[in-house]
Amino acid sequence: MKKDIRKNIEKGVIFGLVCAVILGFARFEARLDELRDGVLRLHILANSDSDFDQRLKLKVRDRILEVTAASLENAGNIDEAISIAEADMGKITAAAKEVVSSEGCDYEVSANIEKNFFENRVYDDFTLPAGVYNSLTVRIGAANGHNWWCVIFPGVCLPCAKKGELEAAVSRGSAQVAQNASRYRMRFKAAEIYEKIKRKFSKK
Repeated sequence: MKKDIRKNIEKGVIFGLVCAVILGFARFEARLDELRDGVLRLHILANSDSDFDQRLKLKVRDRILEVTAASLENAGNIDEAISIAEADMGKITAAAKEVVSSEGCDYEVSANIEKNFFENRVYDDFTLPAGVYNSLTVRIGAANGHNWWCVIFPGVCLPCAKKGELEAAVSRGSAQVAQNASRYRMRFKAAEIYEKIKRKFSKK
């Protein structure tokens, strides 16, 4: 009888611990979802991995950051940022094509707002979790080369970015998770695995 009671207590404790872990991860994942939903990423795909095409990609990046910096600075939230980027798409595409042409290339260039999957990305001051993000995606030529990405809303990848821009776009709690990712290394890895599994099954 005592043995059965002890086993039931042990099962109860284990069940409680499992529930606590699941609830803790659910709360953490909710903060990561807010991060994913609150930023607009710039995603540039180079024509190829040749040295020339990779340098060209970076020149296109620099020009697009110049073109978008002033207008996106006026965005108060992610919806406004996407609307501004969509309104400026002709200007963004033209600027990218101008850079490509000035380098003596006739590559096709396209720019669109898309939803793309990104893996965990560590920047100097913060980390973005793996998952699906809104992105301003620019394809140069065949778009078969290594890509480059950063965050253009809030403007945390710009040289003129102000301290606290991430906090202005998402809650303080979510921003602190991104800015102190080393404290949550295992949770970030678990979230990345979870997002990859979720993405795999969503394709079926």
